[in-house]
Amino acid sequence: MEKAVTIRTKKFLTNRLLSRKQFVVEANHPGKPNVSRVELKEKLATMYGVKDNAAVFVYGFRTQFGGGKSTGFGLIYDSVESAKKYEPKYRLIR
Repeated sequence: MEKAVTIRTKKFLTNRLLSRKQFVVEANHPGKPNVSRVELKEKLATMYGVKDNAAVFVYGFRTQFGGGKSTGFGLIYDSVESAKKYEPKYRLIR
């Protein structure tokens, strides 16, 4: 049975200069050690209605002591081209 993962976003900002939305992501994952980056990207894309998962980036996740809750950062670009323009190369490869 798949354990439920709950995602909340905080400090949501729209950055028009870099054509992206940026926010803090909190993931509650009881019974799981952590959540995969791919799973987080898919869930955020469905939450915000993004057509292409390549425009969604998550990074900097830290799991709280004892597990069950992780906090990190998320970015959703308006287009994949603007993501390629502003994101660091190592994050594009991931």
